[in-house]
Amino acid sequence: MPHTLDAAAVRTWCALALDALGRAREEIDAINVYPVPDGDTGTNLYLTVESAARAVDAVFDGHATTGPASRPTLPDAVRAMAHGALIGARGNSGTILAQLLRGMAEVLAADVAQGVDDADAEGMGGMGGPDDAGQLRRALRRAVESAYEGVARPVEGTILTVAAAAADAAAEAQGDSAAVARAADEAARSALAMTPGQLDALSRAGVVDSGGLGLVEVIGALARALSGETAPWSPRGARAWTRPPAPYRQHPEPAPPHAEPRPRASAHGPMPCPIAAPGGSTTPAFEVIYLLDADDTAIPRLRTRLDALGDSLVVVGGDGLWNVHVHVDDAGAAVEAGIDAGRPHRIRITHFAGSGATAAAPGEPAAARTREPAQRAVVAVVPGEGLAALCTDAGATAVAARPGEPPASGELVDAIRRANAREVVLLPNDPELQHTAAAAAEQARAEGVRVALIPTRAAVQGIAALAVHEPARRFDEDVVAMTSAAGATRYAELAVAERQAWTMAGVCQAGDVLGLIDGDVVVIGSDLAVTAGTVLDRMLAAGGEMVTLVLGAGVPDAVADRLERHVRGAHLAVDTVVYRGGQQSPPLLIGIE
Repeated sequence: MPHTLDAAAVRTWCALALDALGRAREEIDAINVYPVPDGDTGTNLYLTVESAARAVDAVFDGHATTGPASRPTLPDAVRAMAHGALIGARGNSGTILAQLLRGMAEVLAADVAQGVDDADAEGMGGMGGPDDAGQLRRALRRAVESAYEGVARPVEGTILTVAAAAADAAAEAQGDSAAVARAADEAARSALAMTPGQLDALSRAGVVDSGGLGLVEVIGALARALSGETAPWSPRGARAWTRPPAPYRQHPEPAPPHAEPRPRASAHGPMPCPIAAPGGSTTPAFEVIYLLDADDTAIPRLRTRLDALGDSLVVVGGDGLWNVHVHVDDAGAAVEAGIDAGRPHRIRITHFAGSGATAAAPGEPAAARTREPAQRAVVAVVPGEGLAALCTDAGATAVAARPGEPPASGELVDAIRRANAREVVLLPNDPELQHTAAAAAEQARAEGVRVALIPTRAAVQGIAALAVHEPARRFDEDVVAMTSAAGATRYAELAVAERQAWTMAGVCQAGDVLGLIDGDVVVIGSDLAVTAGTVLDRMLAAGGEMVTLVLGAGVPDAVADRLERHVRGAHLAVDTVVYRGGQQSPPLLIGIE
């Protein structure tokens, strides 16, 4: 049955869109010919929605800790969705999608704020009043307006055209929000089929626009979420999009150089869309993307500078946080423009070279991108600088797990690329990263890298696996040995309770020290060393030969000394090794081999 446009519907929409893009990702990548034929549009859209979905889930999880009846409102969910998409946006299409979601959030959050008070919003599940169909119409219209504002040189036959058609159809649709979403979905599909007739690059390749196809999946997921159709995604003729309908199989006469496309009629007047990169057939050498902390007044000048440097310029965001995307020959100048405007961070520079793009960190020498691939490498997710250094010393590529911000699959794919090896062993070291790591491994395999994912659940299991890693062995034998070592390592951690809560060991209070074994609370104490000693005794009661202690930031060496003495005195023939991990949380990790 149809669902109300509320926070739960937003969460369902994100989940369905992520599932749909995950299944369609390879096909969308395969038809990516514009603006640069680098075969990553599907992946970029997936990573953008993944970040949005993660942010929405975090809002629901945060409310769940305050009480079973607590639920986020619609503004909570849509703002989280837009923010997550903004900070995780990848590529040209991903950045535009982030701005589309931001435009929708502006309307949906504002309508609720003006329509009902907080208590009513909570009781109604965050709905902004009975006119949720009207909300959706206005949200889709604002999404298109904001996307066109963010793109320096809009081009017809792209994701923008599909979005505009969806908004126009939604404005005319009658019925509830589900009916509006279905109308938008149908119009988006029709507009997508027309894109080869609007853009020569698509017509020559015999494909529809890849970004538009990705947006069709996102809008289709919205229609299913509001219609109550939450079954797993199934192909809806996606392969048919790789060849346009009959009128576009015949290559039309090429358009004259620098020809302006016809203005698109819309509900709010014509929107002329000049061709991007006029007069040039040479593709810029680099794609530059970064987040930018900057005052809104600095953005017009930044846009002007970047527009003069290259093409495919998209600057989206607002309220002090922006996502900048541009294709240029001088990557350094693009970053310097961001420095002049504010504080750029999460800088990603991709070199459009040869048959595929190679990602490089800012300042990475060109030789690092072109060196001969190694035979085998290990990529490990670790929570602290000390463990990162340990992994690096052992020859592995470390990925930082920041507190409250686990790495997305795109970061893992980047790390696999940086490892520059034909064979890669991936160690996620966290049960919550298994799906993310699997997506990264799938993407890397599609790029020709042989990847083995070992489902390590803790950093100490990753250390054990890395200790037996032997590149000289056959790949399968090495993976088996590493998997066996990780599986033979039981893990525990000491954490500090942030609030009163029920646990398997009883009720804890804020500030209590919690001892967790394999993720379950088994001991509640008041002193870190004493509680850790109790955890060690419980684990070593089942046997063990080696204890690994990983100290967090701020934990004194005296704690490790005390625990070493405890193990020596109470458990004969058990060795102890201590690492200074440097992680902010948890303060102590324990492994038993």
